[in-house]
Amino acid sequence: MATTAEKISKMSIFSKFLYDWKCNRSFLLMSIPGLIIIALFAYYPMVGVLTAFQDYSLFKGMSGSEWIGFDNFRRFFEDPNFFRIVKNTFLLGLYNLLWSFPAPIVLALLINEMVHPRIKRFVQTATYLPYFISVVVIVGIMKSMFSDAGIVNDMLAAVDADPIQFFNESGFFRSMYIGSDIWQGVGYSSILYLAAITGIDTEMYDAAKIDGCSRFKQIFHITLPSMRPTIITLFILAVGSIVSVGFEKILLMYSPATYDVADVISTYVYRKGIFDQDYGFSSAIGLFNSVVSIIFLLGANYFSKKFLDEGLW
Repeated sequence: MATTAEKISKMSIFSKFLYDWKCNRSFLLMSIPGLIIIALFAYYPMVGVLTAFQDYSLFKGMSGSEWIGFDNFRRFFEDPNFFRIVKNTFLLGLYNLLWSFPAPIVLALLINEMVHPRIKRFVQTATYLPYFISVVVIVGIMKSMFSDAGIVNDMLAAVDADPIQFFNESGFFRSMYIGSDIWQGVGYSSILYLAAITGIDTEMYDAAKIDGCSRFKQIFHITLPSMRPTIITLFILAVGSIVSVGFEKILLMYSPATYDVADVISTYVYRKGIFDQDYGFSSAIGLFNSVVSIIFLLGANYFSKKFLDEGLW
């Protein structure tokens, strides 16, 4: 006799919808407002992607602007700044992945090993709070610390060292960007890993203690393997966003003196779209960035499924 699941699998799409409506009517009705919001604010604006294939004029609109095919993409690939901004985007995303991704995992493991509950709560709160600080405030703090009259240069002056123009020297930009990113997001990002740790069966730790396993061995043989699905899922998403470097902090931190390492795709789109008002060209660059992100996401998921038997789909 066929099971319910087998019967449902043989239904048509319309029959499946009617069956789902009959069983989960209240949940489907509750999801309607969310679906409307997603459609209006996530999918409807995607129509604007068409401007990437136009010589878009703000006054003529999409219907009146001339269609030019892939000319905007050709202009971008032939742009003298192309290799610089693509290289900077990949390097910032890669360094961010190498340093910012493992940081919350390490923090979650350290917090989990804390015995005293008050200290544990204090560390969680202290590392979690910076996430709610505005990017503008964070950059302002950094500029106060690393300016000519900041505390860092005061310390250098105390040891008779020459002052350093941190925000005007290319060699310091990436370190300051990634370091501030870790400080701001490490506590918030560790929440998912802590939730994964709390779901581990405590009997596994008890059995390991009876077998004489140290705390260090318990981390490597119980905690980390149990966190593996969460780590892999977040890693795939992180790889997919490797070229989606946010422009807000970079825009506040960089200057023409640091364009050689700080100018990325998103800041270039901002300058072309807002200052040059070249909307079709900036849309083409943004579309190129999105396509590369999708390719990275699909590639990361494919290799994860092939070699680790874990993936998003």
